[in-house]
Parts: sequence; C-alpha cells; structure tokens
Amino acid sequence: MNDQKRLYVDVHVLQTVPSSCINRDDTGSPKTAIYGGVTRARVSSQSWKRAMREMFRDINKDDNESMRTKKIVHLVSEEIQRFLPDLSKEDSEKEAKKLCDVAIKKPKKNNEKNKGKTEIPESKSDYFIFISRKQIESIVQCFIEDRNAYKNPEKLKSVFRSNPGIDIALFGRMVADDASLNIDAAAQVAHSISTHRIENEYDYFTAVDDIEPEDHAGAGHIGTVEYNSSTLYRYATVAVHELAKHVPGDTARVIDLFLRAFVLSMPTGKQNTFANRTLPDAVYVALREDQPVNLVGAFEKAIPANDLGYVERSAQQLCDHAQRVYTQFANAPASAFVAGEFFSKLADPLSFDGLLQKVHAYMETYDLSGNGQ
Repeated sequence: MNDQKRLYVDVHVLQTVPSSCINRDDTGSPKTAIYGGVTRARVSSQSWKRAMREMFRDINKDDNESMRTKKIVHLVSEEIQRFLPDLSKEDSEKEAKKLCDVAIKKPKKNNEKNKGKTEIPESKSDYFIFISRKQIESIVQCFIEDRNAYKNPEKLKSVFRSNPGIDIALFGRMVADDASLNIDAAAQVAHSISTHRIENEYDYFTAVDDIEPEDHAGAGHIGTVEYNSSTLYRYATVAVHELAKHVPGDTARVIDLFLRAFVLSMPTGKQNTFANRTLPDAVYVALREDQPVNLVGAFEKAIPANDLGYVERSAQQLCDHAQRVYTQFANAPASAFVAGEFFSKLADPLSFDGLLQKVHAYMETYDLSGNGQ
C-alpha cells in the first residue's frame, strides 16, 4: 500500500483588467464564456500558461530551459556540432535525424515490406515536441559515447524521459508517436473568467498618411478593435507530490517559481494598443491534503454592476463561498496565506513576497512520505 501523502497548492487570484483584448478568438474578438447564464470575459488557460513559460525564462536560475518546437532535429544537430565541430553540418543532421527517430518514435515492426529499409525522419516533426536543454545534451552525449547509439532505443528513450525542465514537469508532455514518453502534468490552470457580466465594445479608429497633401480629405485607413474590461477570477493548482517525482529536492523552489509566474504574468495580446498590464488585487493560496478545490462557484451568480466596482464584492463573495464549501463539503486547508486586504477573512494579510516566503518555508519542512511534518 502506498502511504505517500498528497499535497495540493491551490492559487486563487482576483485581478482587474482595464480595456483590453489579451486573448482573441479566430475572428479577433476577445474570448468569452457563458457561465451562470450570462456572458463573461475569458482568458484561456493555454494563453496564460504561455505567459508563465515566458516568465520562467526570466526568473528561473537553472540552465535546463524547455522548448516546444517542431525543429528538434535541428536542435540536436546544433548540439552535435558544438561537441564535434569537425563533423560537417550535413553529417551532423543525418545523425540527429537517426537519433530523434529512435528517441521520440515507436520502433517500426519488422516485416517483409520494411526489411532492409532505414527510414530517416524529416528535419521537422509533424507536431510540437516539448524537450529540455539537458535532454538534448543527454541524447547527444549518448551519440558521442557510441556512434551507433540509435541502435539502442531503450537508452535514448530513457534519457528523453529524464531531466525534464520545470515547465515540462509542471505542464506535462504528450508525444503522439510514443505514449511511454508522456509526462503527466503536475499543474492545472483554469480558464480565467470575469466575476460579472460583460459586453464587448468596439474602438473605431482611423490612420492618416503623414505625407499626404493638406487638401487630401479622409483617412488613409479605417478599422475597429473589439475589447472589454473585467475583474477576473483566476485559479491554478499544483500537485506537489507529483511534481516532486520530477524535481526531487527542488520542489520548494519550483513552487515559488510557479506562484511568481502565475500571479505576476499576463498574456501580451494587444498590449501595445491598450497598455493593460495590471497586477492582482488579491491572492489566496490554500495548501490542501485532500483534493484541489476551484472556488469559481462563488461567481455562478454574477456580481451585479454598481458604482463601487467589482473587486470588493467579488472578494467578499469568494470568502463566503470558500467558508461554505469548507464547512459543508471539504476539509479546510492544512494552511492558507493571503496577499492583499480583500481576503482577510481567510487568513492574515501579507505582502506577496511575505506570502511566497511562508509557502516556501512550508514546502521546505513538509514530509510527503506520510511520516508527518
């Protein structure tokens, strides 16, 4: 029987965003969702995770950067040339193709049709591969040690599974050609939605040609941009016990990076047009030992419009909903921390840096083995 404890870090954020179009659909309109029978502003989880991954590059101090790319052969070829500069570019790419074909694809069954054939993959894969810098280096190291490394698929696949970057460990990896290379995500990020009803608006604009004659009437260009403004409820969770399998001994630091990136990042859609970059109004981090709990139900009944804005009423409704859920359906968190005064019903308010320090200290002493803290 597995006695390992479970620990989830739930992050709840309220954030006001002014006129903006940070995440668009295929028509260029800001994304929306129907929730509680009314239209809400929406920012997709994919959009916010992309912003988080970009921030990881700025704040992560290790050298194991992860990349999502179709050009994995090119990356491996470059690494081969770095270690073996005497090998021609053409030869290094051929070797990289053979290594990648074995490392990320299922071996082909031997049959009469394929007998004696060596199939070389294209320099670009048909889909994105999520791979870390250390995984690329490990694949190439196998080749340096043994020029026939591509004949040992188990070893190559083993190095492709080891040393994932923190964003691979957090957000997972899916390899269509070989499920054994998949990595389950330790983190989940919800689509952010507004706590209230919204209606998209349109900005009509014109552009004037600076060197047109003065007597020229009319604009050189006419267009519209669709936008909205909202108070968003944002939620994410990390299964610490799953994360620890991929980053043993480094879990507290990775949780710190995740919290910083989730709370402080923002998708960049139309940012030059609207200058809409804001920071959260309130942050609530709950450490749970049973299951993650998304508190979006607090806003199933949309916050009504009023001249006092949405943030204070949204915070009050979330606090009341959390206390009701903890009383009737779930255990209270093992520990909880808040940044900002709006969530003071749930814990003593801290600065965001103070909150991060408290969570980090908790992670440093937490025992996931089940033997107590």
